[in-house]
Amino acid sequence: MIKDPRLPLYFQLMDTLLEKIELGELKEYEKLPSERELCELYNVSRTTVRQTMQSLERDGYIYKVHGKGSFVSPKIYNQSLVQFYSFTDEMKKAGKKPSTKILFFEQIHCEDNIAKKMNLPENSDVHKVTRLRLADDEPMLYETSYLPVSRFKNLTKNQLENKPMYEIFRESYKVTITRATETFKAVSTRSIEAEYLQIIENTPSLMLERTTYEHDSIIEYTASIARGDKFSYTVELK
Repeated sequence: MIKDPRLPLYFQLMDTLLEKIELGELKEYEKLPSERELCELYNVSRTTVRQTMQSLERDGYIYKVHGKGSFVSPKIYNQSLVQFYSFTDEMKKAGKKPSTKILFFEQIHCEDNIAKKMNLPENSDVHKVTRLRLADDEPMLYETSYLPVSRFKNLTKNQLENKPMYEIFRESYKVTITRATETFKAVSTRSIEAEYLQIIENTPSLMLERTTYEHDSIIEYTASIARGDKFSYTVELK
């Protein structure tokens, strides 16, 4: 077990287990060996193993289930909010296969609160699009988007099922996105969101509200529920 006598044993054991996680030898949600098994496997004391497991849990690499043991935490995707991004592009960068399911697609008269967010007259016609975003077929985001019908005439569900939304914007509507604002906050997952995200109702999640602009006009308002166990977000301060 001892690789470098200058380093504490718990640190070396932690490094060994992290390497197995990084290499995929220990997979997401996989149960780790028990304390006794780790002691025997790596010839270390139970105190060393406990210190290692506490450190791994504190840093989010593993989680404990009472009475069942310790498990490998699912990978968390860190998203930088410094520049404009799309879910599809970010998942491809992470080596995941992104996909989208259109859950609901309808044209509605927007409610007062949505009209205010989009700087539209009350009861303006908007497309309301509810989508489930997945990576390697695992649900990641539950999104509801509002798009002004005046800017996206004849938009269809079929289009959205076959191409990323921003690609449709560029190719079919010649949209030039000039900027976007995004706010995020912690929320409890509602029942319908939990059902589609395959998590327990009231689980902590992140709500992201994006407002996308084409010059001075708002062309999209999207509220997304991101699984709290899958995403973290980084803001660069200058």
